[in-house]
Amino acid sequence: MEASGREQWGSRVGFILAAVGSAVGLGNIWGFPYRAFSNGGGAFYIPYLFALFTAGIPIMILELAMGQKNRGAAPLTFAKLNRKWEWLGWMQTFISFVIATYYVAIIGWAIAYTYFSFGQIWGTDTKAFLFGDYLGVTSSQFELGGLQWGVVIPVVIAWIVIYAAIRGGVKKGIETANKVFMPLLALFLIIIAIRGVTLPGAVKGLEFLFKPDFSRIFDFNVWTAAYGQIFFSLSICFAIMITYSSYLPKKTDIVNNGFMVSLLNCSFSLLAGFAVFGVLGFMAHAQGVGVQDVAAGGVGLAFVVFPKAISLMPFAPGLFGALFFISLVFAGLSSAISINEAVLASFMDKFSVSRQKAVNVYCAIAFLVSLLFATGAGLLILDVVDHFIMQIAITFAGLIEVMLVAWFFNLDSFKEHINPMSDFRVGAWWTFMLKVVTPLVLGYMAISQLWGDLTSNYGDYTDAAILVFGWLVVLATLVFGIAMQFVSWKDEELLTGDVLDKQAGIGG
Repeated sequence: MEASGREQWGSRVGFILAAVGSAVGLGNIWGFPYRAFSNGGGAFYIPYLFALFTAGIPIMILELAMGQKNRGAAPLTFAKLNRKWEWLGWMQTFISFVIATYYVAIIGWAIAYTYFSFGQIWGTDTKAFLFGDYLGVTSSQFELGGLQWGVVIPVVIAWIVIYAAIRGGVKKGIETANKVFMPLLALFLIIIAIRGVTLPGAVKGLEFLFKPDFSRIFDFNVWTAAYGQIFFSLSICFAIMITYSSYLPKKTDIVNNGFMVSLLNCSFSLLAGFAVFGVLGFMAHAQGVGVQDVAAGGVGLAFVVFPKAISLMPFAPGLFGALFFISLVFAGLSSAISINEAVLASFMDKFSVSRQKAVNVYCAIAFLVSLLFATGAGLLILDVVDHFIMQIAITFAGLIEVMLVAWFFNLDSFKEHINPMSDFRVGAWWTFMLKVVTPLVLGYMAISQLWGDLTSNYGDYTDAAILVFGWLVVLATLVFGIAMQFVSWKDEELLTGDVLDKQAGIGG
C-alpha cells in the first residue's frame, strides 16, 4: 500500500493478469468466433486488427493513464479532470453495476452446466432442457415465475467467490484470484482447442472461421462489427480499466501495459475461435450438415449447441464438457470481479468507507438484485437489459468520454506523464486516433444503434418490456450519474491531489 493509503498491485504480472482477466470474458468465447464467422471469416481480421490499433489500444492507454495518474476510480478520476464531468464516471459505474447483477446469473448457468456435463443431463433436446427444464422460461418479462433454485444455488456460489476476491483487496484478493483463474483458463482453452481440431470434420469448421470472404471488406457493417467487438471486449469505457490502473505504482510503463493487455485479450479470442469452430466442424460432420447450420453465438452457442456437440463426442464427453464450462466459469468470474471492484471502488472513494464495510453492503444489495435474473423471466429480462446496456449505454458513455477528454482536455499533458515512464512513446498517431477516428466510429455506432432501436423493438419484445427493461434502465444510468454528482465528497482533499495540467478549451 502506498503512502496515500491507496492499495497497490503486488506485481506487474498481477496487474496484467487481472486486467486481461477483466477483458477476457464470456464474449471472447461465445461472441468473437461467431462474429468473425458471420462477417467474412478470415477477412474479418483485417478490420478487427485495424480497430484494435485505431481505437482499442488508444482508449486502453488513455484509461490506464487517467486512472494511474489521478489515483481514483472513474467518478474521482473524471472529477479531477473537471468537476463538471463527475457524472460520467458515475454513469459508467452504474452501467457496471447493472452488468454485474445479470452477468453473475450466466456464470451460475455455467457452474450448473459443469455438473450437467457428467452424464450429459441435458439429454438429446438441449434447447428444451435449457429454456424449459433448467431456466423455466416464462412467456414474458412480467411473468417472473418464481425463483429457479437450479439457478439460485450456483449464483450464490459465484457471489461467494466474487465476495472473497474483492473483500481480500487488490493484492491478496483480486490479484491472487486472477493468478489462479487466468493460467487455468488458458490451459483449458488450449486443451479444448487441441481436442477440437483433432476431431473428424474440424478442418471444415476452421475453414468457415478463417477462409476469407474479401467481398465483405467493403461492407461498412463488417467494420462496425469489428470496432464493436474490440470496444466491448477490452473492458473500456465502463469504469473498469480506470479503476484497475488507479492501483498501479506512480512510475509504471502505461503504453507497454496497454499494448500487452489488448494483445493478450485478442490472443484469447483467437484461441477460443480454434476451440469453438473445431468442435462445430465436428458436430456438422457428425450430423451430415453444413457448419453454417450448427453455428450460433451467445447463449445459444454455449448452452444449446455445445452441449449437443459434447454428447456426440467419441471419447470422454463428460470431461470435455466440464472443461468447456469451467472455462466459461473462470472467464466469467475474472470479469465479474473487475466489474464489481469498479463499482465498489467508486463508493469507497466518494464516502471514504473501509473496504470491508463497503463490500458487505454492496454485495448484499447486488446479490438481491441479481436474484431477478434467477427467476423464470430472468433470461428474457437479461436479454433486453444486456442489449440496451451494451449497445446504447456503453456506446454513448464511451463516445462522451472520448469526446470530452480528447477535445476538451489537454492530451499533451497525458503524453508528458506517460512517455517518460514507457518504453514506447505515444505521439501524434495517438492524439489523431482519439480526436478523429474513434469519435467518428463510435458516433456512427451510437447513432445507428439508437436509430435501429427507436424504429423497431429489439427481439420483437413488447413495447412495455422494451420501455421498462431497456430505455428506462439506460435512462437510470444517466439519472444516477447526475444525481451522484450533487452528493458531497466525504474527503474533499481527494479532489485536489495529483491533478494533471489544466484543461484546454473549458474551465475546471
